[in-house]
Amino acid sequence: MARSSGIRGSRIGSGPMGETERGEAAARVAVSFWCEAGHVTRPSFAATAVVPLVWECPGCGLPAGRDRDNPPVHTPAAPYKTHLAYVRERRSEAEAEILLAEALARLRATG
Repeated sequence: MARSSGIRGSRIGSGPMGETERGEAAARVAVSFWCEAGHVTRPSFAATAVVPLVWECPGCGLPAGRDRDNPPVHTPAAPYKTHLAYVRERRSEAEAEILLAEALARLRATG
């Protein structure tokens, strides 16, 4: 015979749902943001919160602004550079040859 439980199908901490049990909800305001692609996003903020000027569009990831006719322009991020790419920006081939020769001379002197 199967056992029955009084809390079957519920989870710990669940209880009656309603304003009287949870308290009053904070006053909210919905703000519209538009991206370059024409998507509109309407997140809700607390009425007392500072609303940001730019919001990330969940549809395309572009920055969205509050001005429908003038959305923020997307500036692409610089591509990832390796350590060697940064070194090549700082040093010429001739400088690299001089540094390599000095390092090899030090290694040969100690060994």
